[in-house]
Amino acid sequence: QVELRESGGGLVVAGGSLRLSCATSGSIASINTMGWYRQGPGGQRDMVAEFTRDGRVNYAGSVKGRFTISRDNLKRWMHLQMNMLQPEDTAVYYCNSKFIGFRGDEYEQWGQGTQVTVSS
Repeated sequence: QVELRESGGGLVVAGGSLRLSCATSGSIASINTMGWYRQGPGGQRDMVAEFTRDGRVNYAGSVKGRFTISRDNLKRWMHLQMNMLQPEDTAVYYCNSKFIGFRGDEYEQWGQGTQVTVSS
């Protein structure tokens, strides 16, 4: 059973910073993509930052230059450094992984989410 667990959310004043972390546990043959998504109140879940299958990084336009995604070499930890946070960044942040199991099937897993609230 593969599990993703986020940590690091909280309340911050506009202009502040937070660092989110995502820990992956369980047996994975290989990882295709890893990324961070967020869902604001009443909104849909949107990609914030991700590592593509070939290791490139994509950012949503609204966070480019403010957020930085990183991960360790084993792809077991993933982080999202969020700087210059704004009230519109308020959302539940989820980590996501699309991976290949040892039987060759592709799976997708989500973390439970961590709340980020930015006050003005």
